[in-house]
Amino acid sequence: MIKPDLTASKISLVLADVDGTLLTKDKVLTSRAEDAVKALAAAGIAFAITSGRPPRGMAMLIEPLALRTPIAGFNGGVFVHPDLSEIESRTLDPVIAKKTVELILNQGLDAWVYTADEWLIRKLDAPHVAREAWTVKFDAQVVAAFTDAHLAHAVKIVGISDDLDLVAACEKLAQTTLGEKASAARSQPYYLDVTHPQANKGAVVATLSRLLNIPPEQIATFGDMPNDVLMFCKSGFSIAMGNSSDEVKAQASAVTDSNEQEGFANAVRKFVLCRAAA
Repeated sequence: MIKPDLTASKISLVLADVDGTLLTKDKVLTSRAEDAVKALAAAGIAFAITSGRPPRGMAMLIEPLALRTPIAGFNGGVFVHPDLSEIESRTLDPVIAKKTVELILNQGLDAWVYTADEWLIRKLDAPHVAREAWTVKFDAQVVAAFTDAHLAHAVKIVGISDDLDLVAACEKLAQTTLGEKASAARSQPYYLDVTHPQANKGAVVATLSRLLNIPPEQIATFGDMPNDVLMFCKSGFSIAMGNSSDEVKAQASAVTDSNEQEGFANAVRKFVLCRAAA
């Protein structure tokens, strides 16, 4: 991880996680967060978002943030333009996808499968389904089982449980079992996201660097969860939210307030805009 002096290195792009970072716990984009993004634009600094959400699950942010950069959905599994047209995507190997579903279910978690266009679940009343539908603003499709046809197009597989220790243990098991054939990391304490090995937050930094022709050392990243640490490691400057775990905070260049205390907006002004002014 690069930890430059606050007065060094120009910042040309700010890349932010969405849930737990840019939004409050009630999934609200505050007026101060909007103003912070507008201030970045006025300073000539680009702004981009990344999330474990599908791209259309971030569509409600495009207009208020006046997004002009590629949007990285599924932790980098799919990149789209602001009009949601696809730039590039990375699907899981079907054999690995099937192995992942079996691993998750055998550990006692529920499983969801996302393709580029669909969200597939086994039970409509399963934990977190209603909340997720409200968050991403579209409904899941209920299937009796995840078929080979579904898994042939899987961009992300999610393991879900309110037993947070179980999710953490399953994360470690998935990382050990799947190895370099997939990326497995918690996007929320109750969600384990499994994606293509090159679909992770670190690869998001590298891809945006390539697409926007901005060196990684000129990218500042914001996040709150273990899967955000990979983008911390690949960017020039990183900021952990105050609601992050101590483990996540220890991997960042700086720590800001929580997402309930305008941590994103505060850090943009304290760590990014002040450097641009200097």
